[in-house]
Amino acid sequence: MSNHLDLGNVHLWYDEQGSGPPAVLMHGGFSDSRDFAGNLDTLASRHRLLLPDRRGHGRTADVAGPITIENMAADMVEFIEQVVDGPTALVGYSAGASVALWVAAHRPDLVSSLVMISGAYDPAGLIIRPDAEGEWPPQVIAAYAEVSPDGEAHFPVIAKKIAASVDQGSPLTTTDLGRVTCPSLVMAADDDIVTLEHTIELYRALPAGHLAIVPGASHLLLHEHPGHCTQLIGAFLAGERGPRFMPVSRGGG
Repeated sequence: MSNHLDLGNVHLWYDEQGSGPPAVLMHGGFSDSRDFAGNLDTLASRHRLLLPDRRGHGRTADVAGPITIENMAADMVEFIEQVVDGPTALVGYSAGASVALWVAAHRPDLVSSLVMISGAYDPAGLIIRPDAEGEWPPQVIAAYAEVSPDGEAHFPVIAKKIAASVDQGSPLTTTDLGRVTCPSLVMAADDDIVTLEHTIELYRALPAGHLAIVPGASHLLLHEHPGHCTQLIGAFLAGERGPRFMPVSRGGG
């Protein structure tokens, strides 16, 4: 069921599916909530899934000013307060993981559990950065044009804003990550656009962190291994942590 919500000057589009404990799914950059089609949207069988298209993405129009992690996170804070009205699971993919992490670090009262898929807490951890002047794959532009209220001609504007956002604002620190006390799953591919070293730093800085590296996968792991990724995330959201028969550094996690 598609809906709209006015957040200041942002006329935000979102989809709602299923029933049960709430989970907000946050898509990647240069894409929209269709990131979760055929993978995490199947969790609607046991969750109330909320799938917003962030400002300038998908079916939510662009607005004046930059698109930064901070202003997208501020939108999501207001979205959770108005639509969920209580703590929720947050699941973010790629840039959406950075947005979800920012929300969890600054408003932990709104987050019951956190899943970050192929995300970075600091742009320094990225192997590849978006290049506004580069040549974009035709399928990315076509997907944008298919649903954007701004039309295909606006894509270069969005590309510049998102590329600029990587170096705008202040990155989170390990001190910030220490405030994320909810159960948190860090998931990445073994050949991702975020370095494995950075992914491990993120995991280690989270007080209740858990780690999953998907083998034989790239940044598009949700589409390459949909069943495996969905099973891992679904079990985590259900609180299925598994036994630790020989705990070392995370015995109480």
